[in-house]
Amino acid sequence: MAIIKSIQQLDNFLINPPLINNLSGFKRFIVEFLFFGVKQARACLFPALILLALLIIPKTGIAGIPRYDILLAYAILVQIGMLYFKLETWDEFKTICLFHVLGFALEAFKISDGIQSWAYPDFAYSKVLGVPLFTGFMYASIASYIIQTWRLLDLKMIRLPDIRLMFLAAFLVYANFFTHHFIGDYRYYILVFIILIYWKSWVAYKPYDTYRHMPLLLGFILVGFFIWIAENIGTFAGIWQYPNQKNGWSLVHLGKWNSWSLLYIMSFTLVANLKWIKEKRQHHSIE
Repeated sequence: MAIIKSIQQLDNFLINPPLINNLSGFKRFIVEFLFFGVKQARACLFPALILLALLIIPKTGIAGIPRYDILLAYAILVQIGMLYFKLETWDEFKTICLFHVLGFALEAFKISDGIQSWAYPDFAYSKVLGVPLFTGFMYASIASYIIQTWRLLDLKMIRLPDIRLMFLAAFLVYANFFTHHFIGDYRYYILVFIILIYWKSWVAYKPYDTYRHMPLLLGFILVGFFIWIAENIGTFAGIWQYPNQKNGWSLVHLGKWNSWSLLYIMSFTLVANLKWIKEKRQHHSIE
């Protein structure tokens, strides 16, 4: 397909751009800024396709098929396309599947009768325990974004914490989404722990031809903010509702920003683990 070929050509252009001689000063800033923006937009392909569907599929569905069911069929086709056209690998897909499981468990708990943190108000045949199955793809889209960003920006991690500390932080983040309903919300203690273990961690990324550096914690915060914006789009489209939105849409509470940053940290840990496993496998195969 012409579109897929264009995407593949774009990827090759972004990863191996033609070099501009004597690039410096403000001109270099503009070139790197544009390349960084395009790479970020390309990395958002999966999330953008999901968000687009949330906005354009009518609340009443199409031809008698409920909206959530159409979203599920659409998301499955998008995922199949990502694999078929090799925009994602099978190893990456396995990690993405884990996000489906984790996301479904969280959703089923959060919308249960005793919790009701949010709700999916529309009817669907593809609901299980009240959770529309397409929601797993919203969590998976975060993993897809990390994977694509890692590749396009050729991310290099500097002074990451011990992997055991990273997984401990990820476990505490995920567990607190459940336990804070019963034993109190410890997210701010978890945030302090995360700050302590990631304080010296940096990420090197290549917008154009030179690596730039940024504190990894800042990256977590920025991505969390953009996920919060995406959540506002989803609630504006009426896909799900918080209790304060039943009588009309309102901005999602800004406090959700830190929740999404925490969830992103958990997602980052899982994808980073995938990258380490692949690097070890490649190293052993060379030996």
